[in-house]
Amino acid sequence: MSEKMTHNSEFDDILKEQKKLQRKEKFKNDFPLYMMMLPGMIYLICNNYLPMFGILLAFKRINYAKGIFKSPWVGFQNFEYLFKTKDALVMIRNTLAYNAAWILMDLVIAVFIALCMNEIAQRKIAKVIQPIICFPSMVSAVILSFLVYAFLSQSYGYLNTVFFKDNPVAWYTTAKYWPFILTIVHIWQSAGQSSVIYMASIGGIDKSLYESARIDGATKMEQIRYITLPLLKPMIIMMLLLSIGRIFNSDFGLFYQVPLGNGMLYETTQTIDTFVYRALIINNNVGQSSAASVFQAVIGFFLVMLSNMLVRKINPENSLF
Repeated sequence: MSEKMTHNSEFDDILKEQKKLQRKEKFKNDFPLYMMMLPGMIYLICNNYLPMFGILLAFKRINYAKGIFKSPWVGFQNFEYLFKTKDALVMIRNTLAYNAAWILMDLVIAVFIALCMNEIAQRKIAKVIQPIICFPSMVSAVILSFLVYAFLSQSYGYLNTVFFKDNPVAWYTTAKYWPFILTIVHIWQSAGQSSVIYMASIGGIDKSLYESARIDGATKMEQIRYITLPLLKPMIIMMLLLSIGRIFNSDFGLFYQVPLGNGMLYETTQTIDTFVYRALIINNNVGQSSAASVFQAVIGFFLVMLSNMLVRKINPENSLF
């Protein structure tokens, strides 16, 4: 019995030693991959995790003389200003309405551009068109505001001097036009960049599927309907879920810089982000602005979880997790 136990113990030691050697060998083989991953991990920690320390600011009344840790706790008082202000309904309505409409429009337009680019036979032409449609996403909000102003200026704008000579439109003092203006500017700026993801997904589809479809007599539209779109479905759902997570956020540069911060346009240009910025500039209250960011992040997190839960119930293969 004693000899059997000794034999089992020696066998276990040999197995442990083999597993240890296997782990070392695996680490040695994967070491270049870990080194490639290291810069991204450092960026992720510095940019996404370390700033989470700022959540404390949302629950404190900051006293700069005492510092963050010794400043008094105020509970949820910093969150109250978001809902007690007279602009609360306007900014929440605008944030949700714009994002809900743009999520659907971005999806349709980006997929359409990707499908069109995939059908271009001459790859040299595609390589020229692709940078052109992605260029607007690299234009800063400040430059974008000047471009829009060049079109909409009441005195010198292109639209008023060419199309509305007799009756110039006061674009920057009439709020009702700005949902359309902001939507056009947003699509122009973001559609090309969004389509790149779908182009990459289409490029990964097995070409033999299209060849088999052509042999069976399928037209281009039928190939898109029965091959491309079904295989794009997981990517489309993933992008939708990620977009839903930011439905309470808005593009600050677009909503603040492009309308030139004009108070007469607040009815259709005021969002949570622009309201927080103005509140911070006027009240100099860091706690209140931090509370707004925490509110947006928490609501976005629960929306992503809820959306993913619904997707998992309908089709588990297409859920994020």
